[in-house]
Amino acid sequence: MATNDSRALIEKVDVQVLRIPTENPESDGTLQWDATIMIVVHVHAAAAQGLGYSYGEAAMAPLIRDKLAGAIRGLDALDVGRSWETMVHTVRNAGQTGMAMMAAAAVDIALWDLKAKLLGMPLVKVLGQMRQAMPLYGSGGFTSYSNEQLCEQLAWWAAQGMQWVKMKIGRDPHADPARVRQARSVLDKKTSLFVDANGAYDRKQALLMAEHIADYGVTWFEEPVYHRDLEGLRLLRDRAPACMEIAAGEYGFDLFYFRDLLEHGAIDVVQIDATRAGITGFMQVSALCESRNLPISSHTAPAANLHPACAAPRARHMEYFHDHVRIEEMVFEGAVKARQGTLAPALNRPGLGLEFKRVDARKFEL
Repeated sequence: MATNDSRALIEKVDVQVLRIPTENPESDGTLQWDATIMIVVHVHAAAAQGLGYSYGEAAMAPLIRDKLAGAIRGLDALDVGRSWETMVHTVRNAGQTGMAMMAAAAVDIALWDLKAKLLGMPLVKVLGQMRQAMPLYGSGGFTSYSNEQLCEQLAWWAAQGMQWVKMKIGRDPHADPARVRQARSVLDKKTSLFVDANGAYDRKQALLMAEHIADYGVTWFEEPVYHRDLEGLRLLRDRAPACMEIAAGEYGFDLFYFRDLLEHGAIDVVQIDATRAGITGFMQVSALCESRNLPISSHTAPAANLHPACAAPRARHMEYFHDHVRIEEMVFEGAVKARQGTLAPALNRPGLGLEFKRVDARKFEL
């Protein structure tokens, strides 16, 4: 929605909290869950509203209402960078990481959506479109799945044209090699198998696992050790089989964590999540990765990450995460669907192209 006034002052920020049950109990190498908490934010200015969101904890909502909303009220909605810096400063004493930054990220996404709507453009055009669509990798393969469920899910994604599929490991290290072998057996040679341990292994355990599963064509080992163990990640990167890339970054909330990852030479592929680092942070990290010639892969939340990923020069692919794909299609009108293993932003809709399904989402509100 265009405006003749060069300023569009932020008037208010609305927040909803949703708790959406999983289809079945789920787990990975280090956590178990039966529901996902989603924080949905709307920022209002100049008779328009921007939509943003994050996944985390309900405690993010009062932080947005009580701290962040007041901090950015009255600022120009077009000056997203200024609002971002204001929010980061505001949460200083809350700790500029974790939930505080995820709350800021949800608002930041809404501000970018709002800015693009005020300009009457899809967000990817505002950011600077580099590609028409992003390749996807199918992601789920939870450790709570039976072997049959696991294989069915991975095979389905491969049949949809996805070149890569990912499964969780680390819950039972002794059973992991056989489980990986079973998953590999239902995939053709054209489909790469990724694994994600969510930091479940210690260093030597992870190195031994890398050696075992390389025989089954695993080309990506995500968070083989705790994501802050940069020396451990570097050990894996240096000593894992050459066919296997080490990936991490999904728990990056600010530029400094990503800088440290890169300066330690800890990983081969950098994961970025706009629902944790904001779209502002996503593009900052994109520039950092471009300077180091390192590839990017967006983490979960495809509706939030699609536009910045299509604007990031070094973006390789996006995670098409089972839980978030399901949720975003349930609560957002305009969430685009995968086609031949890719996701393309809708260029005929302004902003992110999303609209919150308030009536449909009401049954999930806390």
